[in-house]
Amino acid sequence: MTTLLPPRPPAASDSPGKGSPVRPGRARLNRPGVAWTLPATIFFLLFAAVPLVAVVVLSFMTWTGLGEPKFVGMENWQTLAGDSVMLKSLWLSLLFIVLGVVTQTPVSILLGVWAAGPQRNRAVLSAIFFLPLLLSSAAISVLWRALLDPNFGVPAQFRWLFGDGNLFGHQSTAIGVIIFVSMWQFTPFHTLIYQGAAKSVPPVLYQAAEVDGAGRIRQFFSITLPQLRNSMITSVILMVVGGLTTFETVLILTNGGPGTDTTITAFYMFEEAFRRYNFGMGSAIALVLVVVATAISLIMVKLSGYDKMRSTMEGV
Repeated sequence: MTTLLPPRPPAASDSPGKGSPVRPGRARLNRPGVAWTLPATIFFLLFAAVPLVAVVVLSFMTWTGLGEPKFVGMENWQTLAGDSVMLKSLWLSLLFIVLGVVTQTPVSILLGVWAAGPQRNRAVLSAIFFLPLLLSSAAISVLWRALLDPNFGVPAQFRWLFGDGNLFGHQSTAIGVIIFVSMWQFTPFHTLIYQGAAKSVPPVLYQAAEVDGAGRIRQFFSITLPQLRNSMITSVILMVVGGLTTFETVLILTNGGPGTDTTITAFYMFEEAFRRYNFGMGSAIALVLVVVATAISLIMVKLSGYDKMRSTMEGV
């Protein structure tokens, strides 16, 4: 038999006035105050916003680093618009990005999925493979420059394979060397991204696929790759931004040569500003690089749906 209890009398805290609960529509969020943003805001202004404004102003001036900058209006931009080396550097930068994505992405995915598995000695092999992440780009470039030296390096010992051995003397081989060295250095970083994503795939999906008779290859293309979509977008965007800002690898390996065959935009900016002491032109090139990098990133974000990414994990 069910006993009906009398309604509970309203408590003092339930009555309107002081101490009454706030309505859901008027609930206040306990957010940090504006003062918490001051350190990050000051850091951004000093090291990002102010230098960018200075570069914009300097792009309309001529300055050798000595004396006072002189205002020249649109002269730098007009010279840049008709500069064939600048146009070539942009195409080379885009080529480096495409080749970097095409070579690094498949290898990174396969290694990341493998590193996420339970294989024997996986941890030891992964640690050895990730060693390039501990080295600087300059050190890696010096290492490979010595290894591929046309007089004393590996190509000189195997001329039947490398021809004259001068891999840095031809555009195609010089570009191939830069792409290979970049791949050797940065593939472990992107492998870490895919390894973490692969570990997050719910095991129940693979168990269900095994029950349905799907093999490892079918599971990889039907389960693993779709689950890695968001990580793949993130990785490719990082490759694009990194490819546009690559500098020390080109400087040490090829110095932009032969001729201007590997002079990408970032290296061309360095040449104009710090070798020819034309800081106005260098600033204009830097702004072009910023605009191109921002435009490519925004296009990728829009087309890939990166800004609307949601977890693809089961139950999330």
